[in-house]
Amino acid sequence: MRIILASSSPRRKELMRLITDNFTVISAAVDEKTPEDIPAEDQPQYLADIKAEAGAKICPDDVVIGCDTMVIFDGRVLGKPVDMKQCRQYIRMLSGKCHKVITGCAIKFGSIKRKFSVCTEVYFHELDDNEIEEYISSDEPYDKAGGYGIQGKGSLLTEKICGDYFNVVGLPVSKLNIELRKLLNDINKGDLL
Repeated sequence: MRIILASSSPRRKELMRLITDNFTVISAAVDEKTPEDIPAEDQPQYLADIKAEAGAKICPDDVVIGCDTMVIFDGRVLGKPVDMKQCRQYIRMLSGKCHKVITGCAIKFGSIKRKFSVCTEVYFHELDDNEIEEYISSDEPYDKAGGYGIQGKGSLLTEKICGDYFNVVGLPVSKLNIELRKLLNDINKGDLL
């Protein structure tokens, strides 16, 4: 039995190493569109569940972890910006305000599934046009939800956070570690078999 991280994100892979070095990464292609009736705050959990299920089809005898992280502002999901114009809109929108970063996680082993979400509030400084233009002119924002990376130059935009920093990077390390250990302990004791 292996631990499988069903994610192609290099940031998640790096963070997963804080929990264990004994895991395998697979990329499970899924349709990341969510039904319109699912509120923004519930969408990361919905997608994490789909990713865990897809990973479990590839690796049915293993513990599979699916994750999805979203930036949510005023009930609206801010995905990866498609271009500089959209990135500028995102950063301007977030300037001087608080937004949520929610990561949904699903851990699947056979018929057992543990699901949870972690929410971190991120507060941006009031940014002037020069700061925004300087940031969006870098290569950093374009492969990241919300158009910024808190682990890089995006940290300069951030005034404070309330919650798990690693959640904003893409993996709620502490909560995932607790839930994964509980599941593995139950498996080792035979409680789930």
